[in-house]
Amino acid sequence: MNKSSNKKEGNTSKRPILRRNIVLRRMLKENLLNFNTEWTDTKKMKLKKTKFNFIDLFAGAGGISCGFCMAGLRPILGVEINPVACETYRNNFPEAKMHCGDIKGLTNEEINKIIENQQVHIITGGFPCQGFSVAGYRDPDDKRNTLYKEVVRIVKSLKPWYIILENVANIVTMKNGEVYKTIIKDFESVGYPNMSVHILEAADYGIGQLRTRAIFIANRFGLKNPYPKPQLKPEDYTPIETVIGDLKNKKRDPSINHEWTKHSKEFIKRISKVKHGCSLYKTFVDAYKRQYKGLPSMTIKENHGAANIHYKLNRCLSAREMARLQSFPDSFIFSGSMKKAMWQIGNAVPPIMFKNIALAISSKLEKIEEKFAKNTF
Repeated sequence: MNKSSNKKEGNTSKRPILRRNIVLRRMLKENLLNFNTEWTDTKKMKLKKTKFNFIDLFAGAGGISCGFCMAGLRPILGVEINPVACETYRNNFPEAKMHCGDIKGLTNEEINKIIENQQVHIITGGFPCQGFSVAGYRDPDDKRNTLYKEVVRIVKSLKPWYIILENVANIVTMKNGEVYKTIIKDFESVGYPNMSVHILEAADYGIGQLRTRAIFIANRFGLKNPYPKPQLKPEDYTPIETVIGDLKNKKRDPSINHEWTKHSKEFIKRISKVKHGCSLYKTFVDAYKRQYKGLPSMTIKENHGAANIHYKLNRCLSAREMARLQSFPDSFIFSGSMKKAMWQIGNAVPPIMFKNIALAISSKLEKIEEKFAKNTF
């Protein structure tokens, strides 16, 4: 990035975007959750196919699964309730089984039958956090609390070597930190006593988007939980134009999800007046927001196809541009209409982030297998 030209564009106004969630990271550090953690340099790790497998709960279109497969892990089951996302998952992970339906209807016996009683090395997924509250204060009518309990149930039954779960970064502030502490206690009660949580920034791993996630990791062997070391400093983040610049003059192409919201000439004229970092509306500030050039994209959201205006063009980002900024490969095609594709992409996680998480875990899996072979566990 040309730092001199960046200053001319008014870099001071952009700095707050690069300082997000510092408070969250500091809070976790002060709560001494680091003692269960070790940071692994995954940047130079060689990729290789492994026999280690994983189950992806609340899989969506498969953002986590995509990243894990990039790292050489093997998907054996995806669980998702949305039919269109299920179709996307099946098309992109034909080797995995798919349970398309309510996770509450999937019994432990059925899971074992589907996976043919294989040892599960990792259970992963993005569990719902809405409605979650501290034990003793849960709303018994909130079905989303029950969904969280299903993760604990399945983990208790299958006894995976590792659990890797993700959620919004703000989950660590809910109820002044009591929610994430309750999560840790719940998994401790089923045999995972050393769960840790860290806030990871997607842009730290070369992804052209600012997107933070809370990553929970635990294992049942009392080992430290590996996390991938950040690879870039904020001044070296990948700018949006590096990721999607080649698509700005490409015509609509539904075959690769390169479609965007159509608008009237009058509405396009209104969009043309929106400045970088600003929204078309005063009340709905996350809708029709103009991206900056020279910085990673702001967080990709679905928002009915109207979340982000292109940094240069007077249109919203296409579904394929959104997928690129999430770090999905162009070969990953999303099923359904343009809006349904955008919904899937906006609700997904960045695969490259989870590729690095999987790489950090892989070396541990190999060591665990060696210990089992030598009967030293």
